[in-house]
Amino acid sequence: MSKSFDIVVIGSGPGGYPAAIRGAQLGLKVAIIEKYKTLGGTCLNVGCIPSKALLKSTEYYHLAESDFADHGIAVDGLKVDVPKMIQRKRKVVEQITGGVAMLIDGNKIERFEGHGTIVGKNQVKVGDETLEAKNIIIATGSKPTPLRGVAFDKKRIISSTEALELQEVPKELLVVGAGVIGLEMGSVWARLGAKVTIIEYGKTCLPGMDKHVQRQMQKSMQGLGCEFVFDTGVTEATVDGDRVKLVAKNSKDEIVNFEGDYCLVAIGRRPYTDNLGLDSVGVQLDERGFVKIDDHWRTNVDNIYAIGDVVGGLMLAHKAEEEGIAAAEVIAGKPGHVNYNAIPGVVYTWPEVAVVGKTEEQLKQAGIPFNVGKFNFGANGRAVASNETVGFVKVIAHKETDEILGAHMIGPNVSEMIQEICVALEYKASSEDVGITSHAHPTLSESVKEAALACTKRAIHSL
Repeated sequence: MSKSFDIVVIGSGPGGYPAAIRGAQLGLKVAIIEKYKTLGGTCLNVGCIPSKALLKSTEYYHLAESDFADHGIAVDGLKVDVPKMIQRKRKVVEQITGGVAMLIDGNKIERFEGHGTIVGKNQVKVGDETLEAKNIIIATGSKPTPLRGVAFDKKRIISSTEALELQEVPKELLVVGAGVIGLEMGSVWARLGAKVTIIEYGKTCLPGMDKHVQRQMQKSMQGLGCEFVFDTGVTEATVDGDRVKLVAKNSKDEIVNFEGDYCLVAIGRRPYTDNLGLDSVGVQLDERGFVKIDDHWRTNVDNIYAIGDVVGGLMLAHKAEEEGIAAAEVIAGKPGHVNYNAIPGVVYTWPEVAVVGKTEEQLKQAGIPFNVGKFNFGANGRAVASNETVGFVKVIAHKETDEILGAHMIGPNVSEMIQEICVALEYKASSEDVGITSHAHPTLSESVKEAALACTKRAIHSL
């Protein structure tokens, strides 16, 4: 006899497991299906969490090597133990994924291990079992996009998954793609001494972000020793022993050759819908393979929902989480809500990047008048005391109403500071609202206050 559920969630990543938990909180009987032994999906197992663990470890090493002397701290015989660093990363992943398992069990959500396949409008097959489902939530996420002519061998030509498991510091690391993953992974290994070359098809790093953030990020990465090659597309890759050779073509139609001991391909991610059974029930995909949904995360099949990377948009863990919670609430008859304009994006390099809302370029294209307030960390007392003065905070507000429209930051700890602007966007606050709010001194967050005041030329600590 098959088991029946109000919701069956396929995928236990940062969208799937919150959807399951919220459904259970609302009194629904919920099951979650995960093909791997551990819960948490890409983010917790081979993405966000392990990469941040390595970024923090390598940040400590880099600070000891380059900054400690300025603080009067002498370090002799500094060296890196890569296998131990990787082992610490694995322990972090085990702790976090174990916590998710505890939450699933604590909320009395039934867990099934195996590949979930939709075999009917109200049926999901996993292993030898067929689950009856009043509603289905697809939360299967995404996987790295391969580059035509460059096949992953997972040894020398690698994705971010394998880049998190290297047991040695590459002598020469080639990175294809200057987006978030390429820069984060490039900075991890550059800090440890690798010669990193970043090859980008476009004209800038961090495509689509604020132009001043792009410039400062490129400068900071170059300070680590990274080399950027723009307007260049890789067309071919070969592995010869422990060497990778790339053939590329630049905007002048010239052939360019690159060589290194590893090549990380980080050109983006694509939706994971393999063997999901969408054809069997007629769930529609768009031209890029993403699952089509309406404003309530419902597919064209009325009881099947989809969230997270598999539906496109911002491919971010926290966006997936908000969608998962909202979809569960809609299923329970409540008004699920996600404000996509208030979802931040973060790059966990050093300095960090954090953005939310509109860029100047987007507002110009839309014909919306705006004011810009900018404040450099070089004028912030806490940043100067910490020897972390690279970067700035930029706040953009409507020229007529003063409503905050966006913020773009690069500097120390901006991944935490951006949340203030997210709240401001949710409540449609003005730059004056943020500017007249008292901020503790000395803190990095005072830079947000000053940038907000600068929108109306009222900044106190800059000219």
